[in-house]
Amino acid sequence: MDGTPSLYIENRTFDELAIGETASLSHTVTQRDIDLFAVATGDVNPAHMDPAYAETDMFHHIIIHGMWGAGLISNVLGTMLPGPGTIYLGQDLRFLHPVSIGDTVTVTLTVREKKPEKGDVVLDTVCTNQQGQAVITGTAFTRAPTEKVRRPRVILPDVRLSHHKAIHELIARAAGGPALATAVVYPVDSLSLLGAVAAATAGLIAPVLIGPATRLHEVAKDSGADISAFRLIEAATGPTAAIEAVALARAGEVALIMKGDLHTEDFLRPVVAAGTGLRATRRISHVYLLGVPDYPRPLLLTDAAINIAPTLADKAAIVQNAIDLAHAIGIADPRVAILAAVETINERMPSTLHAAALCKMADRGQITGGLLDGPLAFDTAVDPIAAAEKGIVSPVAGRADILVVPDLEAGNMLAKQLTFLDGADAAGVVLGAKVPIILTSRADSGMTRLASCALAVLMARGAQTPPPAVM
Repeated sequence: MDGTPSLYIENRTFDELAIGETASLSHTVTQRDIDLFAVATGDVNPAHMDPAYAETDMFHHIIIHGMWGAGLISNVLGTMLPGPGTIYLGQDLRFLHPVSIGDTVTVTLTVREKKPEKGDVVLDTVCTNQQGQAVITGTAFTRAPTEKVRRPRVILPDVRLSHHKAIHELIARAAGGPALATAVVYPVDSLSLLGAVAAATAGLIAPVLIGPATRLHEVAKDSGADISAFRLIEAATGPTAAIEAVALARAGEVALIMKGDLHTEDFLRPVVAAGTGLRATRRISHVYLLGVPDYPRPLLLTDAAINIAPTLADKAAIVQNAIDLAHAIGIADPRVAILAAVETINERMPSTLHAAALCKMADRGQITGGLLDGPLAFDTAVDPIAAAEKGIVSPVAGRADILVVPDLEAGNMLAKQLTFLDGADAAGVVLGAKVPIILTSRADSGMTRLASCALAVLMARGAQTPPPAVM
């Protein structure tokens, strides 16, 4: 038997087995194998999870001993020799040499002895690396099946690993500087209050809680949160709390504003109010930062929360806001995909006309700091294979850092599809005002709230005028 997978697995009964009969299979060790092992067992020993340990003998031995020493041998026993129906009684193994990620391990089992009394079979086992060097030797003790079995091979599920890398890196980077004074507007529910407390504990913000003090203390007590170190400003209602937050931002007392338990319309109304709000020279827009499993880089999506049906001028501001945020999180020259349903210009599809115009605006210096292309369909924006199949030659196609959607409905649906169906991590911030605004939702997880704070902190620190900070 050469170990080549087939559509069926078939055993060798005790009577069929012959002394000297062999079976083998090979497997190349990958980081994914290590991660799957850690997820399945809960074993996060740094000896095999931390790259700093990657060259130690302990790292190598844990990989092969814990994961493949018994696992691959069991695979051969259970599916090939003797196969289905085999009872694995025990093993005696010696570990001779380390195995690293990238090594190919070949397991070979050989029938050494048959014991007719109970149908037991003893097999020699050896695991070799790609150089033919034995890394494990030993003996497997089994009870072979007595009835012939042939059945379809089980199709294994596709397991997706999400490391939350983009979100964790974002939070770690934001926590590396001074905490920023943040007006938390009407956090009279447990989720929003605990979100502010978590961001403060992480060293991201110094909360200024705005709302009814008695109620805030009650929520804190019920939630097990300590808010004694935070500044409290009395405000009887959500709308009055939002007005107070805007006043603090205009006075330079806070660097960020964070939404609590109030309607978005009430929260943003004083922000956009003419004369008394926080309008700057550019239109306000919302940007999601998404950590999408299997996508190799953070993905910014805009606008899915503020601008319902943006004009060309609105989209120019939306794009520039997103580019500025990309710079703040370390993407020096972001690739911007202007999304539409097709990649060609169609006068009956305004999104394609807007895409072409935005690209020309970038060529003329009206949009700066990024590389634009469009119209691009979603597949050609994020998948290089799809782009190649459609003949799209572009430095943006298949490698987008920023996705600009045609309107809010498209953006909202795309963002929710990526988070709810594709398991993407998400963080969001409103840009274009005089201070970044953390616009959270009741459905947001604690991690999303924390990451949104981190995103706003990095944006505020990247502003030309240093924001007020609390050391």
